[in-house]
Amino acid sequence: MSVLSDFRRLTRPQRHTFLAGFLGWTMDSLDYFILILCAPAIAAEFHTRPSAVMGAVFLTLAFRPVGAVLFGVLADRYGRRPVLMVNILSFSVIELACGFAPSLGALLVLRAVFGLAMGGEWGVGAALVFETLPAEGRGGFSGILQEGYALGSILAAGIYALFFHAIGWRGLFILGATPALLVFYVQARVAESPVWLEGKRKRLALAVGGVRPSRLSTDWASLRAFLPTFLFLVLLMTAFMSFSHGTQDVYPTFLATQAKLTPQIVGLIGVLYGFGSIAGGIVFGALSEKWGRKRAIVTAALLAIPVIPLYAYGHSALTLGIGAVLMQFMVQGAWGVVPAYLTELSPAPVRATAPGLAYQLGGLITSWNGKAQALAAEHTGNYPAVLAITVIVVALTLAGLALLGREAKGRQMIAV
Repeated sequence: MSVLSDFRRLTRPQRHTFLAGFLGWTMDSLDYFILILCAPAIAAEFHTRPSAVMGAVFLTLAFRPVGAVLFGVLADRYGRRPVLMVNILSFSVIELACGFAPSLGALLVLRAVFGLAMGGEWGVGAALVFETLPAEGRGGFSGILQEGYALGSILAAGIYALFFHAIGWRGLFILGATPALLVFYVQARVAESPVWLEGKRKRLALAVGGVRPSRLSTDWASLRAFLPTFLFLVLLMTAFMSFSHGTQDVYPTFLATQAKLTPQIVGLIGVLYGFGSIAGGIVFGALSEKWGRKRAIVTAALLAIPVIPLYAYGHSALTLGIGAVLMQFMVQGAWGVVPAYLTELSPAPVRATAPGLAYQLGGLITSWNGKAQALAAEHTGNYPAVLAITVIVVALTLAGLALLGREAKGRQMIAV
């Protein structure tokens, strides 16, 4: 398999960097999905509807762009590695605090702050990884890296199925604080981005030679030229966010409240479609090395539409589970191309900021998606129709936008 052969060719420091980026996104996703899975239980404790709890998802998504800018700017200035460590520690501590929230209002505030930390991790981690790895095989690595998100959902679903009845939703949030331990691994094993270090050396050399570099004046021309591409990436990520959150965020609530499945079955389905997500990301990420990024995205998006009958209208846990696995195979298949595609299209001066900001602005624009879906389903009593309409509209939109973009497969990462 080409992905395995590409991984074997990596040096030991490159492997550690890739693993740190992957695990950082996994742990971030774990903490995000714990709330998604626990929404009905949180609503019951605070005597409200699941749609009110889904307001926490809105706040998390709404504050992620702020975190992308904050941590991205810090990473572009001070280095990818130390900022990634601060980022991981931040969202772990906030997740722990969520387990002690005395009210829904307090939980909403904490999830907003969690959004700041979550917003920074993806861009900083992707910049560190793709500035360290070779250009060859980047699509396959992109597919694996993005599926750290799917692995996080698997872990969340697994601990939900195994431990929810014993420790409740508060206990799950406390377990969600364990990613803080990843900081020790990054500290001990991960090196700074060679591209960032090269850029720092160039700036120091200019300073020693009596030339005072002005990053603002030097970078303005390239950034102005990049602006149309950045705006396109925001639109593209809006469609991507609608694709993933529109098929995931209310799905566990649908399974629990309308399909009447037990927490154990809901958790099992979550684990299974998480593995489907990982497979999709790896397959389409690798295909993007042969087909190009655009064709891989379009193919995965359009193939999600025929899965709707099983995914939304299955009449048993088995058919719903099969539909969920196939749906997330396609959804995350398209997503598997994203880390490489965004970093390839972004200039070096803002490579830790621009991809993450475009990513999180897409999340901000679609931040009401989960709550709106929950409200629509509660109003109509028809979760399947809400889910089906979402998939059709978003898949077609994503495919159309991807066709309008430009190809950037294999672009070299250079320092400034």
